[in-house]
Order: sequence, then C-alpha cells, then structure tokens
Amino acid sequence: MAYQFDFTFVPDYAGMLAGGVAYTIGLTVSGGALGILIGIGGAISRLWNIRPLGELYRYYVEAFRNTPFLVQLFLIFFGLPSLGVKLAAWQAAVLAMVLNLGAYSTEIIRAGLQATPRGQIEAADSLAFTRWQTFRHVMLRPALRKVWPALSSQVVITLLGSSVCSQISTEELTFVANFIQSRNFRAFETYFLTTALYFGLALLVRQAMHWINRAVIVRRPPS
Repeated sequence: MAYQFDFTFVPDYAGMLAGGVAYTIGLTVSGGALGILIGIGGAISRLWNIRPLGELYRYYVEAFRNTPFLVQLFLIFFGLPSLGVKLAAWQAAVLAMVLNLGAYSTEIIRAGLQATPRGQIEAADSLAFTRWQTFRHVMLRPALRKVWPALSSQVVITLLGSSVCSQISTEELTFVANFIQSRNFRAFETYFLTTALYFGLALLVRQAMHWINRAVIVRRPPS
C-alpha cells in the first residue's frame, strides 16, 4: 500500500516547533560560549602547567572526552541530587553541554597555542610587550584563527548533541518532535521536518561562527 504523506499538522504545531528551535539555540549559545571560555582557560593551564589547575584540567578532559555525553547528562541530572545538588532540566542540560564542549575545546585550543612559533614570542618580548599583550595578540588570537574551523565543527556537534537532552525532558527540538509524533502518529513527516530544522540550525551556527571569526578573531586590533 502506497504511503500517503501528510504535513497538514505543521501549522497546528508551529508554535511548539518554534519554541523547540529557540530552546535549542539557547542551549547551543550557552554551551558554545561558556565551553570555549573553559577551553581557553584549560588550554592555558595545561600549556603552562599551572598547578593545580593544569593537573585538574587533565583529568577533566580525559573524563569527558572518553565517556558518552548521555551518561554525563544522566550523572549531572540524576546523580548530583544524591549528593544534595538538585538542578532543573535546563540547568543540567546547559551544564552538561558546557562541560562536554569545554573538554574538547581545551585540546583544540591547546594545539593552536602550541603551534605558536617561538620566534614570535621572542619578538614580542623584544618589543616590550606585556605578558598579557603577548598572550592575547601573539599567541591566543593567531591560535584561535588556526583552530576556528575545528571549534566551529565542535560547536555544531554540541548543537546536534543537544537532542540527547530530550531524555531528561528538556523542551528542545527533539523533545517537541517526540511530543508531536505521539499525538499525530506521523513519524516520518515529524522527524523529516525535525531533520530539516536541525540541518538549517547547523548551517546557521556555522555562519554565525564564521561571522564571529571575521568580526572578532581575524580583525586587526586597534593600534
């Protein structure tokens, strides 16, 4: 029997879908911004072996890069209450995404910092740059420029990974899709539309990261 496609349900659930998209974007922006900041701090701590942060970051990175994101999310949402720390679903989702991206971005940024030629650092010293000026303009900015494509891809992976947060009833896009499918029983149409929305969001995030790169990372600092 030929399958009859039916997308007539979309207008009825447009508001819910828009809310799920907005929730997913919020999770991605929070996870991306804070995760990259953690990555910068971790890269500095590990590169310069700042004690005890460098050692703590090493264990943190290994733990989060070698365990599933779903398990990390469950540990935060279901495990922490056993220790007296109870988080709302959205708080647990943001924390899990931040920590997960932070672990990956630490190693990505550290690789970029390690690629800084020693001669450039010595040249900055000869020009009487402060340590902060040397780090910011000679090390960090060029390092971010080199690794930005990898960071952008990791943020997109974080966006797509946010779908896992539906397992703790975080009302992001996948949670909304599951709810709609449970009401209309149009599984193919519902998840086809959800796939298209995730694809569009991924393209949007890549474009946003490209814009940030050009506006913040690549631009020349004021003299």
